[in-house]
Amino acid sequence: MPEIKSMASVTQQVAVSALRAQQGRMRIIAENLANADSTSKTAGGDPYRRQAPVFTPAKVAGAQGVKMSKVMPDQTEFRQEYEPGHPSADAKGYVKLPNVNSLIEALDMRQAQRAYEANLNVIETSRSMQMRTLDLIKK
Repeated sequence: MPEIKSMASVTQQVAVSALRAQQGRMRIIAENLANADSTSKTAGGDPYRRQAPVFTPAKVAGAQGVKMSKVMPDQTEFRQEYEPGHPSADAKGYVKLPNVNSLIEALDMRQAQRAYEANLNVIETSRSMQMRTLDLIKK
């Protein structure tokens, strides 16, 4: 009996670690989308740089879960548009725009949502199996 409970508990804790990681990922994606049109406050300066979460394995209740260990700036090039009258334009009239692609962010958000939902299903299934096992033992 204790093995059943502890196994279900470990499964749930691993799934919870993944829920937290995906929640952090969705927060980073939301920040990227919110800053997709942000330009520099100074002429010729760099705009917002897209952020990307970094996941690493993490020990969770004696098993392997996951955590978002850090957030790294995406080093891809900034987009540039010719807008000589813009306050952020450089001497040649080009404005640097963030390296955020809204389509990519939307796809990443959907993937994070699906992973989040999958881990919720793991928790629900684990609880259901645990309850069903207890019901069988009672009989």
